[in-house]
Amino acid sequence: MSDAQFKSLNIAVLTVSDTRGEAEDISGKKLVDALTEAGHVNVDKQICRDDMFAIRAIASQWIADPSVDVVLTTGGTGVTGRDGTPEAIKPLLIKEIDGFGEMFRSLSYQQIKSSTLQSRALAGVANSTYVFVLPGSSGACDLAWQELISAQLDNRTRPCNLVMLMPRLNEK
Repeated sequence: MSDAQFKSLNIAVLTVSDTRGEAEDISGKKLVDALTEAGHVNVDKQICRDDMFAIRAIASQWIADPSVDVVLTTGGTGVTGRDGTPEAIKPLLIKEIDGFGEMFRSLSYQQIKSSTLQSRALAGVANSTYVFVLPGSSGACDLAWQELISAQLDNRTRPCNLVMLMPRLNEK
């Protein structure tokens, strides 16, 4: 960490599920709790059904909003017919951050062994907004936040972090 002042980010959270309501949304709640505990602001939280176009509509709205710095999604990253979050998000991304999915699966392997190959977690940049697509389990959300996302969304992390790159995301 450096001596820089912490920079709070505006983060929106989307839970993708056909079965979870607000009362059952443990993963979404954990993400909101973790980001606010870290000093960030939860600007919106929604739950939407496992429908590619519904997911894309909500994510697109947040990505188009200049006040939203980061979008976190949880759910819909598996391989069943209804799991379509990566397909909904990928077309919106200008750049994928391949290392996120690779690192997530590597860390996840330590906990759930070969079952991690079923995860299609990913991250990228869309219109100067970072987007993280996480599995629906609360353990996976904890792992992603604690081991990867929180440090990269902290401008004091060295040698580098995603926050320090934000002013340059739309360079031509």
